[in-house]
Amino acid sequence: MTDQTKLVVLARRIAEALERLAPPPPAPFDPAAADAFVWKPDRAHLAPVPKVNRVALRLLQGIDLVRDMLLDNTTRFARGLPANNALLWGARGMGKSSLVKAVHAEVNASGTAERPLKLVEIHREDIESLPDLMALVRDDPHRYVVFCDDLSFSSDDTSYKALKAALEGGVEGRPDNVVFYATSNRRHLMPRDMVDNERATAINPGEAIEEKVSLSDRFGLWLGFHKCSQDEYLAMVFGYRDALGLDGADPDQVRREALEWATTRGARSGRTAWQYIQDLAGRMGRRL
Repeated sequence: MTDQTKLVVLARRIAEALERLAPPPPAPFDPAAADAFVWKPDRAHLAPVPKVNRVALRLLQGIDLVRDMLLDNTTRFARGLPANNALLWGARGMGKSSLVKAVHAEVNASGTAERPLKLVEIHREDIESLPDLMALVRDDPHRYVVFCDDLSFSSDDTSYKALKAALEGGVEGRPDNVVFYATSNRRHLMPRDMVDNERATAINPGEAIEEKVSLSDRFGLWLGFHKCSQDEYLAMVFGYRDALGLDGADPDQVRREALEWATTRGARSGRTAWQYIQDLAGRMGRRL
């Protein structure tokens, strides 16, 4: 075997090894594969989610006003009518992301739209690829709720500018078949000290503040979630108990245990109530 032949064989083996290491190309996007997807920007691919982790809309207690507003906005959007981007902000554990997923399921179950509404989750660190995601679904006849959970930006993060352009400010604009929902603990998606620092150091403080808070202006619907009272917390606990068939548990014991559970965690919220219910169901030997 000549040296040239050896080089050819070696090159072929290297090429074959690289092909084995490289992931296979993603299958073409099929909207019918699922009603929910996760955006994979490295492959420009929407991965279907066979089973979404969510609770039924009827189980979400103490957020009736924001529930109805988001449901109405999403229902109009699914029917092809104008709808707003939505920012769900406020206290942790009060059901912001649960509400988005529950509303999506409720709208599809109601049959009000000609085609199933699609839910697409985009992770916070992938937000700069949002224009690529919108380009992928722009011409599809289905309608898409693009959802980002726990969206916020640090003081040295400039990716919020890309989000602003993708939502309203770009040349193409947001596609008619896409609406963007985000949850955050911050109303303006940025830390308060970041806004205050801009005010203190800018030549024109007003313009600096406008630049930072204008991102939240891209959301036509602001839905605030606030810490619940003890009565609202207990209503959540008993709502879960009754709906999940755990009503055999003694009410006084449930009340006492639920309050102790919240006290040990330093918070009363829907998440805390659900965690207590999971513990109660486990002790009762019941599956949820």
